[in-house]
Amino acid sequence: MKLFLLTALTMVAFAANSVLNRAAVGSGSIDPASFALIRVVAGIVTLCMVLSVRGTPLPLFRRARVVGAVSLAAYMAGFSLSYVVLDAGVGALILFGVVQITMFGWAALRGAAPSLRQMAGAGVAFAGLLLVLWPGSGPGNHTDPVGAVMMVMAGLGWAAYTISGRTEPDPLPATAANFLLCLPVLALFLIGPEMHAGAFGIGLAVVSGAVTSGLGYALWYAVLPRLAQATAAVVQLSVPVIAIVAGVLFLGEPVSVVLGIAAVMVLGGIGWAVTTPRVPADHS
Repeated sequence: MKLFLLTALTMVAFAANSVLNRAAVGSGSIDPASFALIRVVAGIVTLCMVLSVRGTPLPLFRRARVVGAVSLAAYMAGFSLSYVVLDAGVGALILFGVVQITMFGWAALRGAAPSLRQMAGAGVAFAGLLLVLWPGSGPGNHTDPVGAVMMVMAGLGWAAYTISGRTEPDPLPATAANFLLCLPVLALFLIGPEMHAGAFGIGLAVVSGAVTSGLGYALWYAVLPRLAQATAAVVQLSVPVIAIVAGVLFLGEPVSVVLGIAAVMVLGGIGWAVTTPRVPADHS
């Protein structure tokens, strides 16, 4: 029961990033660049505090940091910029679909021959992603193409970040190091004269960085070793659903029939692809 509750809390934290970002940027209280930068700074502080308690050093000077910092910066920038125009649930669905399909494609390119079931599941998920991205199909009969492109960039960045991090012996200090090193990359591309931030936007950015990102990642890496690989993949299917529901409840976002169908296709297709039926043991 404890593991279930901790896992559920982690998924809520991940989904909350979409809601917090949309609420802050969509309200005009803060621009997306400022939100991303404050989120990263707050995440750095929290993760470094966790490492200090653990007595773990910060592994800054490693080759993997280059890919990690750049891909994390791409995710942070695309994520914040997209929520100027995208609803929280739509953005979370696009992000999740792109990440999972990219990782599936990468595994196939690396020689992991996909089964017929995996190809069918990925195909259904991709079709669902196209449905939500297709002009005239989103809430309000449109999904903003610029916002969608930004979220696709975020998804590709997060997929690259996840793939590069698989070789890390301890992902938590690696995440802290990547957060620290991605900050100057973000600043280089995002700092501009139109930046502004009010108290409401700053507060949500700090919560997103310190709590739902920093502590959320720390909690995820704590429960991940106790979950089977297929279970870990399946539980993440809940993140877009939580984001869609939270967007409706807290932000008053609409949910169209098409979005519902697309969500079922994306999440169902990925769930079908990542779960493999057990072969009954031969007791003869």
